[in-house]
Amino acid sequence: MTDTKKMPVEEEQLPTMSRCNASAAKKAARRLSLMYDTVLAPVGLKSSQYGILSELHSRGASLPTVRELAEALVMDRSTLGQNLRPLERDELITLLTDPNDRRNRLIALTRLGIAKLNEAAKYWSIAQDRFEATFGKQEAADLRSVLFAIAHNPKFAKQK
Repeated sequence: MTDTKKMPVEEEQLPTMSRCNASAAKKAARRLSLMYDTVLAPVGLKSSQYGILSELHSRGASLPTVRELAEALVMDRSTLGQNLRPLERDELITLLTDPNDRRNRLIALTRLGIAKLNEAAKYWSIAQDRFEATFGKQEAADLRSVLFAIAHNPKFAKQK
């Protein structure tokens, strides 16, 4: 028979910290996405979908092309396309042909999409408050600032 005694909390070992910035960022992103996804679950949206709807809503009547939206979300176009399909299927967005360049598709938030975004906003706010209560309000603001600086730094763009 093996001894299955638990270590006291103060003796539990934390995972070792790696020097890899990408790994640390991805692990943190997965943890946060899981928390936000769990809180948003009652409205049937994932945090990535909420982010897309929010970005579209923030643009008002200015409809972005797929390329423009992908750039704003720091996402490649094929990944964005995969994320847009369920939103289009559920009639939360619509894809329109750009009258100025028929090769481009414009993305529009539908009335149903606005209603879903408004419904989800209270759940997003719960997730946001939960994160800030755990991590700290100022620390969360500082973290967003650093992450924004990384996300929009052209030095980290695709390089060969």
